[in-house]
Amino acid sequence: MKTAKDQTESAGFSAQNDNEQNSANFCRHLKQAAVEKPDELAVAVQKSRGGQLNYDEIDFKSLDQKSDAIAHALHAYGIKAGMKTVLMVTPSIDFFALTFALFKAGIVPILVDPGMGIKNLKQCFIESSPDAFIGITKAHLARKLFGWGKSSVKLVLTVGGSDLLARLTGQMSLNRLLKRYEEHLAYPMVKLADNAMAAILFTSGSTGVPKGVVYSHKMFEAQISVLKNDYGITKGERDLATFPLFSLFAPALGMTSIVPDMDASKPITANPAHIFAAIEKYQCTNLFANPALIDVLARAGNKTGHKLPSIQRVISAGAPATLSSIASFSCLLNPDVEVLTSYGATESLPLTKIGSKALLSTAHVTDAGGGVCVGWPVKGVDIDIIKISDDMIPHWSAVLRQELTLGINQIGEIVVKGPMVSQAYYNRASATRLAKITDNQEVRHRMGDLGYLDEQGKLWMCGRKTHRVEAIGQVFFSIPCERIFNTHAKVKRTALVVVEFNGEKRPLLCVELEKGVKLSTKQLFTQLKTIGASHAQTKNITDFLIHPDFPVDVRHNAKIFREKLAVWAQKRFQSNASTLIKET
Repeated sequence: MKTAKDQTESAGFSAQNDNEQNSANFCRHLKQAAVEKPDELAVAVQKSRGGQLNYDEIDFKSLDQKSDAIAHALHAYGIKAGMKTVLMVTPSIDFFALTFALFKAGIVPILVDPGMGIKNLKQCFIESSPDAFIGITKAHLARKLFGWGKSSVKLVLTVGGSDLLARLTGQMSLNRLLKRYEEHLAYPMVKLADNAMAAILFTSGSTGVPKGVVYSHKMFEAQISVLKNDYGITKGERDLATFPLFSLFAPALGMTSIVPDMDASKPITANPAHIFAAIEKYQCTNLFANPALIDVLARAGNKTGHKLPSIQRVISAGAPATLSSIASFSCLLNPDVEVLTSYGATESLPLTKIGSKALLSTAHVTDAGGGVCVGWPVKGVDIDIIKISDDMIPHWSAVLRQELTLGINQIGEIVVKGPMVSQAYYNRASATRLAKITDNQEVRHRMGDLGYLDEQGKLWMCGRKTHRVEAIGQVFFSIPCERIFNTHAKVKRTALVVVEFNGEKRPLLCVELEKGVKLSTKQLFTQLKTIGASHAQTKNITDFLIHPDFPVDVRHNAKIFREKLAVWAQKRFQSNASTLIKET
């Protein structure tokens, strides 16, 4: 079996050899909370049963002890330090205890987004070669049906469901395991070097093929530090967390984590009444929600006149937020409370921060094609804008920085450096080489996004590098161009793609209308052409197609699968080019 050190080196970097140097494990925060406030609520999980809302609760001392007991049981069962273990468990007390147990024991959890699709999930398991699989019954059924981890998984553990069903399927259940190996002593927490591999978190695949991001305890510590220092989160707060990974930070911050009954992989399906009920029951001070959920809550709350007076802070991340949904959601909050939006990715998060008041003041710039403002860098983060290139950049130097770096208000590729920036992808050497730039003992990450820095040091997002369109002698950037056309009152969203006609590449705008809109195609296209003609960057976009329902990622309902739209648009444009040209 490979050790944690072996696994780390296979990811492209090394742990320190001297065991005395190994001191990192972010579970130390849970240990501290268990000592400082043992009887205070650590986690509450909402459950809807027969129209009634119930809550499972656990205090800090009990959560610490339960995770210790699970760590002992996993070790006795054969899941030990350095082994890679898939964790597919729905948010629950067991999810929290299991996750902390894995980290305490030095076991490497593999976390995937179930919403990425069957094909991508199978590829994730092939690449990560897990040694063990811990999941709910449904996850195990899918594992067997689709052959996930078939060649590498040696140990399996079922969480929740019937112990009898687990026995009948030849699997060990967590409950039975704890009864067999229950241990009340504290687990001797495994400590690693700062940069040693502590977890593998797969990207969602919404902007490309999912990749396993190697996380270290240094990265987790950096994220905790940002939440404390830049976001002002303090011990004793209560957090309504709608994303499982973020919810784990609450106990580590000495904050209570309140988990609503919802499908975290599909936030737009959440029942707002459940979320409002949990916030009110526990008087939550912090709310973490992605832009899609913020929109759902805003619509529901404003419809009924609902207010959230206990909320002191709202954190939104995961996708560019629409200014209209932020403004609408702000009506539910006290006047002095802001929605804080962040920019980042699985590889590096959070990188920037901006409050809703400052963000809403930039609306006129966004509507004029200036991109989306994502704020100022958080403490410890360096951001550079470099010339757009698809080539590998192996090393960073003062000379290279001078050659590549662009000036203020110039759009280029976003490159970041900071303690929360990952150093490698797991078993993806080529992807690592393309995305990472070695800078002495540190690594800079190429975000794959385009943007610019303004005179005040704020970062503005202009879309993915792969979504730029180079045609008819011009470079078109997705977000700036699309936001201009999105100002049309009947348009829900747009997506810029490239099509080819008679050997020439042309920019084409796919358009999704608001529901129930009745407008002739010719009239709409004429209006869109007029809007585009008023801006230099969009005046040459004169081809349009209406798409009934954009393909988007299930988690954020915002990341448009432009690659799919491009294929669709090429077929439609090719067959209707003469008609389209006449209409536009």
